[in-house]
Amino acid sequence: MICVTRMRGQLAAINPDLIETIEANPDTTICFVSGEKLLVQESLQEIVERVHEYRKSIMQSYAISPPSHVGGARNRRSDHG
Repeated sequence: MICVTRMRGQLAAINPDLIETIEANPDTTICFVSGEKLLVQESLQEIVERVHEYRKSIMQSYAISPPSHVGGARNRRSDHG
């Protein structure tokens, strides 16, 4: 999740995987795959950077400790005769 500031000052946490487009006209509008739109105080560039950092952090955490199911089938010992 990334945090953004609605136009009236309230904080909101949004799922960046559900963002379809971000527009600056002149207010920054986040358009979601559901068709919903959210006007925010942050600039288009700020939102892009936050999404980038969010995805980077996920990739880094995956590189540090991959999920236990990754490669599990190849590494399991067969107990079948």
